[in-house]
Amino acid sequence: MVKPRPSGSHSPAQMPRDPTLAFVASNTAEAQLAAKRLSRFYGDIDPDKADVVVALGGDGFMLQTLHRFLGSEKPIYGMNRGSVGFLMNEFREDGLADRIAAAERSVVHPLNMRAIDTKGIVVEARALNEVSLLRQSYQAAKLEISIDGRVRLPELVADGVLVATPTGSTAYNFSANGPILPLTAPLIALTPISAFRPRYWRGAILPDTTGITIRVLESDKRPVAAVADHFELRDAAEVHIGMDRSINLVMLHDPGHSLDERILREQFGHQP
Repeated sequence: MVKPRPSGSHSPAQMPRDPTLAFVASNTAEAQLAAKRLSRFYGDIDPDKADVVVALGGDGFMLQTLHRFLGSEKPIYGMNRGSVGFLMNEFREDGLADRIAAAERSVVHPLNMRAIDTKGIVVEARALNEVSLLRQSYQAAKLEISIDGRVRLPELVADGVLVATPTGSTAYNFSANGPILPLTAPLIALTPISAFRPRYWRGAILPDTTGITIRVLESDKRPVAAVADHFELRDAAEVHIGMDRSINLVMLHDPGHSLDERILREQFGHQP
């Protein structure tokens, strides 16, 4: 029996000698042109039947592609045709098959959000970067935070709070002064957004087996939206968040530019 790799682990991709490729691209002209050219060079088959999906765009499109193939363990090799490209490889047209064959394989897991709105409607969504609770109006949100069923913070007054995976710890979480987490660390970050009270609270680093419940206080006067990556639920009343380790998301990166290497570089102030 093959044991699953720990979160964030990486290894050679172990691709077939001549892997079949599918190209998906964002709606920008640059990405669409790249997809057409690469399809002519390397062929292009249905993404569900391909050995590897090549995503052309920015980080936002990479997240969309990972969501699209959630649960399939389909390896995704991204090339940057967007702006930042933290999750992406450098764009080059030549030697793509060789690059994919030599790529390192990073395995990460999503967060699962189970949210209940003020009308009692329950929705579930998954997030690869973070789950955020954000104020909807001019008034700050008022939140109660429980960890594994025990109230740890009876009242947080803030613009919001977020829970980030190691992958997402360099994104919104870092902008909110949250910690950068190593990709291989079995941890999640709980980070306040512009906390007003208690002023001293800077968040927490928690095991990724933790169950987090956030209850919205005074929801009629202080409405809050719950957001899992690009999915948003308005007028949230209670949100449950935990990592879903049953789902593996596979990203391929060029040797020396793996996701954990990029996260490590971020901790020392270097650009990816």
